[in-house]
Amino acid sequence: MNIYLRISLLSLTLLLAFALGCASTPTTEGTGEYIDDSAITAKVKTAILQEQSLKSAEINVETFKGVVQLSGFVSSQANISTALKVAKTVDGVKAVRNDMRIKGQQ
Repeated sequence: MNIYLRISLLSLTLLLAFALGCASTPTTEGTGEYIDDSAITAKVKTAILQEQSLKSAEINVETFKGVVQLSGFVSSQANISTALKVAKTVDGVKAVRNDMRIKGQQ
């Protein structure tokens, strides 16, 4: 019986250590969040690529905990508005931050 108790405690300790090792903090993502964010980034990039009026090579997409940040240089304010609108429609996106700039402006 004593051996079963030790095995149970060891198993519980390992499970707890694994769970805490994969947990997120305010500045880092957990394993599951990283995978989710990668999927969101891919979906947003695909949606922007499918939008005929946008040059997707000029727009960078990053995701952290469901918040998408768009950056890069575009040719007009209309392109910024369109990119933001497209990104907001993707499933899993909690918010969209704009860091895009219009070419020629600072």
